[in-house]
Amino acid sequence: MKGFQLHREVEGVDVAVCGFFDGNEFVDRVNFNFEHKKLFPGNIGPSTGEMGTSMFWAGRNKLFEETFGKIEGWLADEGYVGSIDINCIVNETGIYPLEFTPRFGYPTIALQEESIESSTAEFFADLAHGNKPEPEVHGGYQIAVRVVLSPFPFDDEKTYDENSRNAAVVFETEGRDGIHLKDTKQVDGQWRVAGESGMPIVVTGKDDTMQAAREQAYGRIDDIVMPNMYYRDDIGERWVDGDGDRLQAWGYLGPQA
Repeated sequence: MKGFQLHREVEGVDVAVCGFFDGNEFVDRVNFNFEHKKLFPGNIGPSTGEMGTSMFWAGRNKLFEETFGKIEGWLADEGYVGSIDINCIVNETGIYPLEFTPRFGYPTIALQEESIESSTAEFFADLAHGNKPEPEVHGGYQIAVRVVLSPFPFDDEKTYDENSRNAAVVFETEGRDGIHLKDTKQVDGQWRVAGESGMPIVVTGKDDTMQAAREQAYGRIDDIVMPNMYYRDDIGERWVDGDGDRLQAWGYLGPQA
């Protein structure tokens, strides 16, 4: 091991702020999302790219102003255009940034696309040309669940060949609402798993409450059949179990003081 970084541990709410910058300023609608990195429910097991996301859209509240609000001028000077995300640990004493992501995140982008209710194409075109986009977004809560196959998140070609390669992806209903295909292909009218990643689909849900969004997403997963598929069944529970209350109590989701 060539080296390592030692960080002071901070306990609190893990939350990311995602803004869309048009080269001059941030779009008014700000995305607040909660990543679920570990493989198993309860946030245990090996780390993955991400097993799911819960989110909502809001305005330029205190959490935004204390993070991206402080670098808006710098991003304008640099001419930055696009999505940019900052992940933080937040508690009653302050905001502790962890990492920047100056690109679209995944599966976050699938969920953002699902919750932008105006034209996504027009939004990104206006963003790229600095035309002050005003997207219409879903006013409630949204979740995305990544449905995966063995040996995800590990790289084991033999296990993948034996258990997952070309596996059938069967939809038990005609509707495809909330279904986002990733590594899949259609062969003679049948959807099958493609690629090498073991990440064939992402399933989303949205509703007025986080719990209702969860029920919609997991209801859609119940109508999907793949051999040996697995997923986390607790996406969005952290918000329901108290993360939302804590952020509200600490004043981060209200107006900038």
